[in-house]
Amino acid sequence: MGLNPGRTVEELRELQEVTGDENGAQRVAWTDTWEQARDWLRGRLEGVPVEEEVDEAGNQWFTLPGGSERALLIGGHIDSVPNGGWLDGALNVMAGVEVLRRIAEEGQPPVTVRLVNWADEEGARFGRSLFGSSAAAGSMADQDELRQRRDNDGVALPDALREHGVDLDRALDARKQLESAAAYLELHIEQGPVLESMDLPLGVVLGTFGVERHQITWKGQAAHAGSTPMDQRRDALAGAAKLDLALREIAAEVGDGAVCTSGNVVCKPGIVTSVVETAEQLLDQRHLDAEKLAELLRLAKERADRFAQEESIEVSWERIWQIEPIRFDETLIGFADEAIREVSGKSHRLPSGPLHDAAEVSRAGVPTVMVFVQSLRGLSHTKLEDTKPEHVEVSVRALDGLASRALVWVAGGGGRS
Repeated sequence: MGLNPGRTVEELRELQEVTGDENGAQRVAWTDTWEQARDWLRGRLEGVPVEEEVDEAGNQWFTLPGGSERALLIGGHIDSVPNGGWLDGALNVMAGVEVLRRIAEEGQPPVTVRLVNWADEEGARFGRSLFGSSAAAGSMADQDELRQRRDNDGVALPDALREHGVDLDRALDARKQLESAAAYLELHIEQGPVLESMDLPLGVVLGTFGVERHQITWKGQAAHAGSTPMDQRRDALAGAAKLDLALREIAAEVGDGAVCTSGNVVCKPGIVTSVVETAEQLLDQRHLDAEKLAELLRLAKERADRFAQEESIEVSWERIWQIEPIRFDETLIGFADEAIREVSGKSHRLPSGPLHDAAEVSRAGVPTVMVFVQSLRGLSHTKLEDTKPEHVEVSVRALDGLASRALVWVAGGGGRS
């Protein structure tokens, strides 16, 4: 029958019905609904000559043996955020299913082809994103911290994992899954407005942004709101507010897609009758270039020091998280460009602000590339998330074209040895 992209749309709608409700997708990892989705996925591959395996980190693998043990990987994640959309993650997996069917129908491929459904990309229940892919990549270095994580009901992460057959102490054994990986491909909705603004259905991803995430603590002096003159206040919130407004200017100075976000400010004592004594501000900064990411942080600290002096308050910084930018493989980027132009006439290269499993696989040294398909209104992580069905279909064709090129490349000795 060959490739059938329309079937991918139908299966995504079926998955939406099976694991969603009126509020959206409910496939949160380490829940019964997530397991239901994984079992449903298993059923979609019945009759295809693949071998299924669930590794030590809970990743679900479907392997089509080839003429060589060297493997071309196609990946995604079927878990969602609560009240999520019908495409985020699931498109990657179901498009991969369709490509795997097409390859299997043509007989034994020259190299092994593996479809992976990564466990807990979203981190929605325990706040730890990229769980399965970071375990397989060997970059899960914070297991002691993971043991302390609990969900909103007080359930510990290790206990939840155990209910789904995963032992946290053995999760890193999943690293063996990438030993034979020569290349990795991932399709994803853009989750942003760029492709729609350019009236393009598809784009190729250059890499994922590096991230600097800090908690900034501003300290002033609590004082009565009614009796303290405005020019004599040491208002901690004033420093946080000034920095928040300065972030657009900082991002513009650095340029090339730089983004800065102040996502939360907690004020103490937090009452209407008192000047703010302490303001704890969260700052997220992202860029595809490591030097420019460092410049974003330098400028933010420089501005913060100035604002603290202006307001007669103190400021201190604590790094919460840092991740280096990831650049994807140039050869695979070229293949993706060719595949996109073949099915839609024009390609565009853009970075990814959100993190993806592909970044972890790339970090492990496996040549990697991603393809983005247009997101309507740039919305994701909401039931309003959408992509035109014809764009979903053309994205499946692009992934298939990319996979065909990558298979020839890997069979000829390309990719990781």
